[in-house]
Amino acid sequence: MSVIAVHGRRVLADLVPGALARDIALVVAGAGFTGLAAQVALPLPGSPVPITGQTFAALLVGAALGWRRGGAAMVLYLVAGVAGVPWFQGASSGMPASLGYVVGFVFAGVLVGHLAGRGGDRTPLRTVGTMALGNLVIYAFGVPYLMAAANVGFAKALSLGVTPFLLGDALKIALAAGLLPAAWALVKRR
Repeated sequence: MSVIAVHGRRVLADLVPGALARDIALVVAGAGFTGLAAQVALPLPGSPVPITGQTFAALLVGAALGWRRGGAAMVLYLVAGVAGVPWFQGASSGMPASLGYVVGFVFAGVLVGHLAGRGGDRTPLRTVGTMALGNLVIYAFGVPYLMAAANVGFAKALSLGVTPFLLGDALKIALAAGLLPAAWALVKRR
């Protein structure tokens, strides 16, 4: 019997058969999905940080894969992107002004994955709370990095890197609050 079955902490990825090969494939797929979602980018006038699908993907990957695999997928996404894989927004790589947010994806993926393992993605309300906490973690890393990269103060960093994204984040959270509980409902039917 697996450790997961013993503790009853399951995420969607635990339903895929296999062990090591499954985990490697899921981590690579999670990083790739995030890179693909990063290409969905809407520039915001006056902000060096665009609205992208990568925050949604990072949180969804964390919830679906669990804290270990979700965190590993975000570490892979971060390290490969800094090393030159062109999968940050706009098919870029290296050290963009938004790199702090990408670092935040690692910690948000771990947190969201941990909460999902405790049922934080089973109902719409729990999913909203889980995803909101994940977003806060992303901002906690993104804003200080943006302050340094853009040489601006805290208030200006908030106006450039948080305020313009709140509505989009709310929409992404609402989408996740529909998707994740629906996925669990489908799993329960089978």
